Amino acid sequence: MWAEIMGRFADSPAQARVVRFLLENGFGVSARGRVTCNGVEIPSTHVGKATGTDRRVVDTTVKRILEDRVLSKIFINMRVTPDLSQVADSLGLTVLTILPRDASEKGIIGAAVGVLHDHDLNIRQIFVTDPYFSEQPKLVIILDGPLPVGVVEEIRALPQIRSVML
Repeated sequence: MWAEIMGRFADSPAQARVVRFLLENGFGVSARGRVTCNGVEIPSTHVGKATGTDRRVVDTTVKRILEDRVLSKIFINMRVTPDLSQVADSLGLTVLTILPRDASEKGIIGAAVGVLHDHDLNIRQIFVTDPYFSEQPKLVIILDGPLPVGVVEEIRALPQIRSVML
């Protein structure tokens, strides 16, 4: 689906950058034609600065999104979820970052979670970077407390896994 969305903006590299930025950050659009983050409006000038465009490109991109039945449904309903990885230390959590051998392979999350389940670990959050938007897709798992000895090695030994970082 992401390739299809980006394909709709292939005729305008600047608008494609804006759409990619919106998707990467979970930003939506309002029916009033504004970029939003969970309903809070973000000025077009700020989005333009972040994407190396200007507010007119942002406004045109949003208008184009709203004129497309499929895209408007996606972007009007887009929501952001907090990423605990940046505050994990302060909260006493452990961040486990897993790089797959091939992000399109099935079962990566299930295999990693299976190892954690076998050790009776409590998972607080899981997220993955989309392989269409990231040059190095990854699986990030945030856990309560420290990891028992051997867990990282067990995950690293899974055939789908290229590397594991704490």
